[in-house]
Amino acid sequence: MPNPIREKERAAILSSLGAGVVPAIGLQYIQVGRKAEVNALLSDLQRVEAGGASVRFVVGRFGSGKSFFLNLIQTVALERKFVVARADITTNRRLSGTGGVARSLYSELAKNFTTRSKPEGGALGSIVERWVADVAHEIISAGGTHADVQKRIVGLLRPLQDLVSGYDFAAVLNAYYRGFSEHKQELQIAAVRWLRGEYSTKTEARSDLGVRSIIDDDSFYDYLKLMAAFVKMIGYKGLLVCLDELVVLSHRLNNKAARDRNYEAILRILNDCLQGSVDGLAVVFAATDDCLTDKRRGLFSYEALATRLASNRFAGGDHVDLSGPVVQLANLTPEDCFVLLRNIRCVFCRGQNEDALLPESAIVAYLESCQRRMGAAYFQTPRETIKDFVGLLNVIEQNPTANWQQLIANIKTNAATDVESVIKDDDNPEKAPRTTERGRGTQTKPPGAVGNNDLVSFQL
Repeated sequence: MPNPIREKERAAILSSLGAGVVPAIGLQYIQVGRKAEVNALLSDLQRVEAGGASVRFVVGRFGSGKSFFLNLIQTVALERKFVVARADITTNRRLSGTGGVARSLYSELAKNFTTRSKPEGGALGSIVERWVADVAHEIISAGGTHADVQKRIVGLLRPLQDLVSGYDFAAVLNAYYRGFSEHKQELQIAAVRWLRGEYSTKTEARSDLGVRSIIDDDSFYDYLKLMAAFVKMIGYKGLLVCLDELVVLSHRLNNKAARDRNYEAILRILNDCLQGSVDGLAVVFAATDDCLTDKRRGLFSYEALATRLASNRFAGGDHVDLSGPVVQLANLTPEDCFVLLRNIRCVFCRGQNEDALLPESAIVAYLESCQRRMGAAYFQTPRETIKDFVGLLNVIEQNPTANWQQLIANIKTNAATDVESVIKDDDNPEKAPRTTERGRGTQTKPPGAVGNNDLVSFQL
C-alpha cells in the first residue's frame, strides 16, 4: 500500500465495491494495469495545460472498468490542478435535444464541478467567489473603489468576449460582485444559478441579473468552452469534462433523427478539439464496444464520426496505437485480477495481518471457483467477482469461526448477464437473455484474446 489508508477512504472503497459501484476516492490503493492507457490520458492533460484541447472515447465492455478509469483520470486531473466536471448521459440529459435536455446535462456538469480543495463537487460557487474576492482585495487594498473593481473584472474578462455570451458572462460576474460587496446574498445566488444553467426563461434572468441570454439547449457546448477559458484564465490548468453512459444515445434513443443530432454535437466537439479551435478543454466519453461500432445505431452509423474514430489499420494484435481519439480498454488478465483482489484484501485489513484474515491460497481458490462458474467473464468483466469477494471478506471478518474453503465451495453464482446483449436487443425483448437468481444469466463467450499486462500498479 503506497501510504497508510485513511478510514474514510477505506470505508468508501469497500462499501462501493461491495455494492458493485466504483469508489470516488482511494483508487490508487486498488488500481492495477492500464499503464499505457493512463499515460495516454496524462499526455492529453499535459496538452491542455499547454493551451491545447483533447477528446477521448474510452471504450470497453460493461463491467470492464470504464467508470473506474474515469474516476482514476479525474483523481489525477485534480492533483494537477484541473477543474473536473462529470455527469452521466440519460434520455433526459443529453448533448442535443429540445425541452431543456441539453441544458439539464450542462446543469448536472456545473453542479458537479470539482476542484482539489472541494473534491465532493459543488465547487462552481467557490471558484467564482474566490476569484472575485481576490480581484476585490487587490483593487481595494490599493485604494480603489467598488466601481474600480467592476471595471477590473470587465477588463480581465475581455479576452472571453470573443466567445459566445462573453459579454453576459462578464455582466453576471459583476452582478455577483455587487452582491458580494453589498451583502446581497440573493444577487449572488442568482448569478450562480445563471452560471449553472438553472434559468429556464430569459425574462427571469433579465429581471434578476439584467442579462439578455441564458444557457439553453442550443448553447450547451458554447458555455462549456466559455467555462474552460474562464477557469484557465483564473489559474487552473483547464477543464476536464467526463461524460459516462454514452450507450444511452445509441441504444436508448429510438428516434434516428434524435440520435443523429446528438452525434452532430459529438462531431462538433471532436472537430474543435482535434483542430485546435478550443483552449483549456479536455472531454472524455465512456462508451461500450457496440455503442461505438454498431453501424445501425452506434457512432459508426454517422459517417463523419466513423471516419474520424476508425482504428489505425496498422494496429492490432500486439501492436497498439493510443494516439487516436479511441482508447480501447484492454481486458484484465487473470494475473491482474489476482493482484486486484490482493489489493482489496490489503485495504480491508488496513495493510496489517492480511494472511490472518484470508491467505493468498484462498484468493487463488476463489478465482478458480469463479473460473469454473463464470468462465472468462470473471476477469474480463470483474464487477461481480469483486463484489462477491468483498462479501466473502465481510463474512469472514464478522464470523471468525467461518471456514473460507466451505464458503467458497458454497457459492452458487452463475456467469454475469451479457448486459450488452440486453441493451443491443432492447427493442426486441424476445432476444434478451433470460436471467437467473440475483439477475445473472447464462455464460457468454469470451471477447477474443486477452492482451498482455505488466501488472504495474498506477500510483498518484
